[in-house]
This record gives sequence, C-alpha cells and structure tokens, in this order.
Amino acid sequence: MSLKLEILQEPAFASVEEEALLNLMRTADCLHRAFHRQTRDWGITSTQYNVLRILRGAGPQGLTCAAIGSRMITAEPDITRLLGRLKALKLIKQRRDRQDRRAVWTSISEAGLELLRQMDPMIQRVPGELLGHMSKSELAEFIRLLEMARTPCSETPQ
Repeated sequence: MSLKLEILQEPAFASVEEEALLNLMRTADCLHRAFHRQTRDWGITSTQYNVLRILRGAGPQGLTCAAIGSRMITAEPDITRLLGRLKALKLIKQRRDRQDRRAVWTSISEAGLELLRQMDPMIQRVPGELLGHMSKSELAEFIRLLEMARTPCSETPQ
C-alpha cells in the first residue's frame, strides 16, 4: 500500500523527496517496532540489545561511553543512563581508567554474554522474517540506495 493511502495524505506530498523521506521514516519505524517486539520478550529493549552486541564485539577490554555511542545503530542521547540500566540488570561491568579517572570502561558481563547466546538463534531469524520477501538483487539495490541516502548525513559535522 502506498504511504499516501496509509496515512490518508491529502493533498499530495510537496515533493517526491518529501514522499521518499516520509516513506523511509515510516518503514524504519515499522521495522524497529517489529524488532523491538522480539527483544522485549527477553526483558531488554532493542537499544539495550544493540549495546550488548557492541560490547560482545569489543572483547574483554570493553569500550568507553563515547565509543559505544559512536557504534550504535540509533543515536542515544543519554548513554550513561542506558548503561546504568544494563548495569542494574548485571549485564555489563564498568571500571574507571587507571590513568584518566574520568574515563569509564564498560564491558559485557558473563550474564550479558549468556543472554546474547540465548537470544542469538531467534534474533538471527528476524532479518529474514522482515525482509525475506525481497530478492537478493532487490536487497543489494536497497542497501545501495540506503547508503546513498545517508551521504548528506556523513558529510555534515555531528
């Protein structure tokens, strides 16, 4: 169904760029909500899941708050609070840097690793469930177009 019909848009969009942008935003929200429904059954949000995946990939050394934030799929304005919730769930560990006491290093705990091991089989099915109706060539073109659409964002200072 077209976005115009979905949101009962009258009159037409102001431009094809506006229609494309709103389609992208609507689709991203739809897919994010579907993914979130999968993670909430495990007692964490999709954003918390993203942090745990980042920390698992970082290894035992862990990462600083800034490094975690730069790797996240969606921007999180309050990384400190997000990490505090994960720490309360005992899914991460934190320690102060010995040279710079202001820096806090965060790593995934054994409980966090175990949660991800349990979640992995289900989470690995989600992309196929959400995008499996598209062919490999359609997905390749979709990826190319999404990366192209992000170009102005990477050229703009954060």
